[in-house]
Amino acid sequence: MTPVDPSFQMWATFALIIAALALYTLERLPMELTSLLAIASLLLLFHFFPIFGPSGENLLTPLRILEGFANPALITVLALLVVGQGLLRTGVLDRAARLVFKVSGGGAWRSVTLSLAIVLVVSAFLNNIPVVVIFIPIMQALADRLGRSSSSLMIPLSYAAILGGMTTLIGSSTNLLVASSLIELGLPEFSFFEFTVPGLVLAASGLAYVILIAPRIIPDRSSPAREIMASSGKQYISQIQVTADSKLVAQSSVGGFFPNLKDMTVRLVQRGEHAFVPPFEDLTIRRGDVMIVAATRSALMEAVKEDPGLLNPDLAEVAAGTEGTRGEAQVLAEVMISPASRMIGQNLEQIQFRRRFNAIVVGVQRRSRMIRARMTEIRLEAGDILMLQGRPETIEALRGNPDMILLEWSATDLPSPYHARRALIVFFGTVLLAATGVVPIVTAALAGAAGMIATGCLTVRQAVRAVDSTIVMMIGAALGLGLALEETGGAPYLAHALIAALKGAGPTAILSGFFLLVALLSNILNTKACAVLFTPIGVEIAFGLGMDPLPFAVAVVFAANSSFASPIGYQTNLLVMGPGNYRFVDFAIVGLPLIAIVWVAFTLFAPWYYGI
Repeated sequence: MTPVDPSFQMWATFALIIAALALYTLERLPMELTSLLAIASLLLLFHFFPIFGPSGENLLTPLRILEGFANPALITVLALLVVGQGLLRTGVLDRAARLVFKVSGGGAWRSVTLSLAIVLVVSAFLNNIPVVVIFIPIMQALADRLGRSSSSLMIPLSYAAILGGMTTLIGSSTNLLVASSLIELGLPEFSFFEFTVPGLVLAASGLAYVILIAPRIIPDRSSPAREIMASSGKQYISQIQVTADSKLVAQSSVGGFFPNLKDMTVRLVQRGEHAFVPPFEDLTIRRGDVMIVAATRSALMEAVKEDPGLLNPDLAEVAAGTEGTRGEAQVLAEVMISPASRMIGQNLEQIQFRRRFNAIVVGVQRRSRMIRARMTEIRLEAGDILMLQGRPETIEALRGNPDMILLEWSATDLPSPYHARRALIVFFGTVLLAATGVVPIVTAALAGAAGMIATGCLTVRQAVRAVDSTIVMMIGAALGLGLALEETGGAPYLAHALIAALKGAGPTAILSGFFLLVALLSNILNTKACAVLFTPIGVEIAFGLGMDPLPFAVAVVFAANSSFASPIGYQTNLLVMGPGNYRFVDFAIVGLPLIAIVWVAFTLFAPWYYGI
């Protein structure tokens, strides 16, 4: 290998990368600020100390350093986050989660294992990005059904897709780049299943870790909305009016409970002038019954998702798009009756709450008292908490009302089932365009994001909220740092230093060390840059050792895909960062052991398989 002359710019770039990684990991500063400092440092460094190309031009102008913010990879990720938000708001993939849950027999481990195995197999033949986009909402819904936070499943989802992409030529664009580099070097092209056998060994080793160990060490990063929904487990009083088309008609109690009312405690069944109280024995629900139930916020929200008309028949009309409310966004929020409220001592009918505030009360919570009465008959007291459903602007208008206090951060968007079919059409259209290659993935993703907004599946406000500023700043800074490392010769310099350090060692040790170097750098550079940079270096090392370059080329494929320890190396990591509510350090905690496992598996298997 031709030695690379170190330069001040190269050492300064190394220092910037180390400083940025340290700040990202320690999180002493907001991640957006760390990214901004990294970008500003790059701009200043290469303004005063430029890197000149063959024609005397500065290779790292501000335009090139800032190109990361217009990078198709970043735009693709952001657009797909909007598409995913459209699926979440319409709730279309809850059924898919129920299907996975049912097929796996309802067991948590079986459900997760089945889902991740499907992702791994499909990722071997399709681009990883649409596969992960498909499964993000499925895994979120599955996490809810298993009573776990999304953070426990999002990183495993990304890792399973990456591992699956290692097994075939088309499993990842990185694989195709290595194959193209070999052709440019005058070497034979990879066949479709050239590295499938060692790839399966690495994928199987990695998947065992992802399923058995990773969920146990991933920090719990519950989102604020989830924490609010699950906090304290406080019970709300709500009522169910049994209509003619209700699923509860003709349902009988079993052991004093009603199986169709999951996570709800029935406190009273009112039938005409007669009231039934617990224990309920052989009671069959009839049309016209009014059931008084107690449930947590999360249980009530799940009930509204599955059946908008369960708690109030009028809500079914809103979901179906009647009464001029076709497709209107709905939110669930909490308000507390203030001490000097004029509503104290009155019930909801006397207040005419719905007419006055354009919101429906779906639950009432009162501390230290068991209530067995119709919700509309409860006389309000100071400190009572009402759970409301209404349009976002209606709920926001309550903020200045002196009679009640809107609880901050309590508003949660409700699914819009009416738009489910539209969301599915937009989603599958996006995936089809991306998977078939009819248009570039970035084009398909942007068209999908626009389609979600144009069809009413998302409002502009909801779409903007889906765009994570942390991801925008981080990927922009990462691409700038990677470009600086490439143009200053830092990556070839490290490769040369490795070979010098392993001088005199056997081919197996050199191949193993080369794999580890590329794997670690793939978490700083992006995987495509690693593929382009290190394929010629690997071939040169092989020729220098008098070996077949194939094992080194395959090492680049696997190592460049091993970007498990940071969110910036691979797009699927960026995709799950927002839904999982992760921090930068979470990927290092879970990803570094996986890199070690893949590295050890390659070191043990590849020399034997290739006869080194």
